[in-house]
Amino acid sequence: MRLSIIIPCYNEAATVGALVDRVRELDIDKELIIVNDGSTDGSREALRRFENLPGVTVHHSLVNLGKGASVRIGFSLAKGDIVTIQDADLELDPSEFLRLIEPIERGEADVVFGSRFLQAPPPGQRGNLAFYAANRGLSMLATVLYGQKLTDIETCYKLMRREVLGKLNLKAARFELEPELTAQLCKRGFKILELPIGYRPRTSAEGKKLSWKDGFGAVYKLIDERLKA
Repeated sequence: MRLSIIIPCYNEAATVGALVDRVRELDIDKELIIVNDGSTDGSREALRRFENLPGVTVHHSLVNLGKGASVRIGFSLAKGDIVTIQDADLELDPSEFLRLIEPIERGEADVVFGSRFLQAPPPGQRGNLAFYAANRGLSMLATVLYGQKLTDIETCYKLMRREVLGKLNLKAARFELEPELTAQLCKRGFKILELPIGYRPRTSAEGKKLSWKDGFGAVYKLIDERLKA
């Protein structure tokens, strides 16, 4: 099975090149779809060496549209049997895909989430306390609203068969994409299998873009999707 890896990128010049190199080294049938979301920091230049390489598509948006919009662009270009997302930073290790893809290849799951919190993470892998608490709170809310026990709805490592993706109606433009994706998967009856992954959180000073405001957007999206017919 071929894995389509969507890499949204906004102002990640310091890490995106190394990240793409890591993904390209994976011993797996894959395609990379990199969506540069109107970066202004040199990310476009950092991506230039990957343009026109076999198995790599680089899309440049003229303006910043948001992570959700960038991921949706990537989804629309994906041709693989399985589709997932990889952030352009180095918080997660792409080699985890080799393990996460296995239940789908064996026909045991249509959707796999790589959870940073399924097992108690070491102190250095939690991020700051507010971040950890917000993620756990969102996952608990999703569990209550949608009846599936989940530990990490904000993970970008969401692997799904392309047929599953085709049954979703995603519209989120920003970081609310993650709860929207989770909610629609649950509402459409797809059982989500979670597997533990490692995590190296970075700080706001290092470029982390999520803020407390995005947490409110995620709560709203979870409730809004639950109330829709």
